[in-house]
Formats: sequence, structure tokens, C-alpha cells
Amino acid sequence: MWRLMPFLFLLYIVAYLDRINVSYGVLQMRGQLGLSDRVYGRAAGIFFAGYFFFQLPSNLVLEKFGVRRWISVLMIAWGLISCLMIFIRGPISFYVMRFLLGAAEAGFFPGMIFYMKRWFPASARARAVAWFMTANPLAGIVGSPISGALLGLHGAGLAGWQWMFLTEGMPAIILGAVVYVTLADTPQEAHWLSAEEKARLLETLQSERLAESLVPQANYWQAAISPRIWLLSLVYFGVSTTMYGVTLWLPSVIRAFSGLSYFWTGVVAVIPFILTTAAMVLVGMRSDRTGERRWHTALSAFVAAAGLVVAGYTHSPVLVVAAISLGLAGAESMVGPFWALATSMMAGLSAGAGIAVINSLGNLGGYFGPDIIGFFRSGNGGFRGGLLAIGATVALSGLTALIVGRQRGDQKANPA
Repeated sequence: MWRLMPFLFLLYIVAYLDRINVSYGVLQMRGQLGLSDRVYGRAAGIFFAGYFFFQLPSNLVLEKFGVRRWISVLMIAWGLISCLMIFIRGPISFYVMRFLLGAAEAGFFPGMIFYMKRWFPASARARAVAWFMTANPLAGIVGSPISGALLGLHGAGLAGWQWMFLTEGMPAIILGAVVYVTLADTPQEAHWLSAEEKARLLETLQSERLAESLVPQANYWQAAISPRIWLLSLVYFGVSTTMYGVTLWLPSVIRAFSGLSYFWTGVVAVIPFILTTAAMVLVGMRSDRTGERRWHTALSAFVAAAGLVVAGYTHSPVLVVAAISLGLAGAESMVGPFWALATSMMAGLSAGAGIAVINSLGNLGGYFGPDIIGFFRSGNGGFRGGLLAIGATVALSGLTALIVGRQRGDQKANPA
């Protein structure tokens, strides 16, 4: 845990920061490149089109080339793409670069989950994944003030937004090289484990793999046509819609309501991410302690929806930030209990295939969220319509969680 997780955690922070830093870049790009809000919303979301189409091919390549080499290639590739964002000149180039960035990042998260499965026994894996996932809001905490400050850089013929993409793309390239040189693919290659530790860990992992091999497994396409998996994907769609719809428009919302400088916009944007981190941990701990998943997922969704509705109808900068914080915290708090609920419902299906389908379909919400806010913003100049649309989506996710969770309870009560 201590040898691997801090480094993997750092990698995910860098990945997530390169995914969302466009929300700060657009504060300048909008005026300098003549980009409309609709263009930005579509470009912010089109990342997930690349993510969707390239996730399965990237996973297949990962299994062939190994985690260490493939993650290294992906990180260097998306770091270069992030740096090349400085050459965006209009809508088409904006769409292309965001699509390519999504394609490059598509294999990273599944690759990390696959890597942790190789290293952590089931008794420790849930804890490892939970800590890994908190990199999402922490990337916002670390990256928001940095991105805001970088917008103030000008020189060498580059604007602030270009310096931001260039500066924040470099860590992925550097860390990609570090991954190739230092990361051990399997416990057998870990020089920091003693012979006894290796033997004990490998014996545990091997027994788990043997037990898994005895369970009938469905393939990806069988999981893709399962009604249960589609309902679970709908729940996760609401999570992604809110998470990315709010995150990728957060600096624009704060600046529109407050008129703060770029740097102070980044500082204020830290608040929702701090509250989200705390809420994710607390809700996840309570869900684990009680063993209850359905209502923890649904109530978190309803809290998120309520926060977004309040944000849509208030005009006070303080209330807007507070309500959006509630919306983001509610949506991301769904993640822990949701995945616990989802994986417990995959009897008769391959967990790997089911997770891949849910992750692929659910992450399309990352396209819908930013784009729907851009659509309403272009129509009336405000954020209300988009926030209400996202609120309705996450509320629907909560209702779906209650329905699909009830089905699970019925199945337990009537196993036949």
C-alpha cells in the first residue's frame, strides 16, 4: 500500500488535471479565439467520445503489452497532446485535440484497476481503489489555484492559457518515463518485497484467481445486453454528467457571478473539491459500516440534485458556490456505494465485463454534462437551464438506484 499507492495516486492526479484544466484555459480562449459557450461545452465533452471509442481497444493492447509499458506510452502520449493544445486556433482544432486527449487517456483508469488487481488481495483492494478515487477531487484542490495562476503568465509569444497547457502537460511526459523505468509489473519483480512476503502475497493472489476461474464468466457482449447492467449504467451516467458538467464549468460559473481574477477564481474553486473529498470519504465509510448501498447511492443523488436546483435559482456568489459544492459532493459521494452495489449484482456476469460496460456507457455523461450547459448558456446567456437539466439527470439516477437496488433485494429474498 505504502510503496505503490502514493505513486499511483500522483499519476491519477496528473491525469485528471490534464482532463479538466481546459475549464481554466477557456476563460481566456473564449475571447482570444472567439469561441462560443456552445463550442466550449461540446469540446469539453468530446473528450469522452474519444474515451468511449478507445477504451476497449486500449484495454486489449494493455493485456498484450503489459501495464507498465502501456501506461508509460499512454502518459507520454496524453502529455504531448496536452502540450500541443497551445496550437488550437478555432473550434475544429479544439474538438480534435480534446478527442485525441480522451483517446489517449481511455486506457489509464481501467489499466490502474487491472494493475491493483494484480497486486492487492481482495481484502485490501477495495481500500486501495477508494483512496485512488479520491485523486479526482484532490486534483481540483491542487490544480485549481495553479491553473488560475498560470493564466497570468505571458511571454515568448504565448498567452496565459498556452503556458498553462504546456506547463501542466509536462508532468505526464516525465512521469510516463518514470513509470517505464521504475514500476514493477508483478510482485515477482518487486525488489522491495522479501522472499517470504512475495511467497505469501503470490499464494493469496493465486488462490483468488483459482476461485474466480471456477465461476462461469460472461463475455463483454453478454454483459452489454444485460438489462441490469444498463440500469446500473444509467445510474453512473448521472454521476458522470454531474461530475464533469459541474467541474468543467466551475471556473466560468465562479467568474461570471463574482468577477474575481483568474488566480482568485482558482482559489475559490478549491472549496467544492475540499467538501467533495470529505463527503466521499464519510459516505463511503458509513456505507461500508452499515452494509447499505441502495439508499446511500440514491440519497447522495437527491442531495446533488437539490444543490444544483438551488444553484440555478440563486444570484448570490456565496450561495452559488455553496450550492454547487453540495451538487458536486453529492454526485461524487455516489461512487463508493454505487460500485459496491453494482459489483454485488453481477452474479452470472463477468465482473470485468460488467464494470467495463458500465464505465464506458456511464462516462458518456461526461459528454452530456458540459455540452448541455453550453447549449443553454448559448441560448439565454445563463447557467440555470443547464444546471436544472443536470439536476434532473442525477435525480433520475437516484430513482434508478432505488429501483435496481430493490431488484437486488427481491433476488435475495426469492433466489429461485
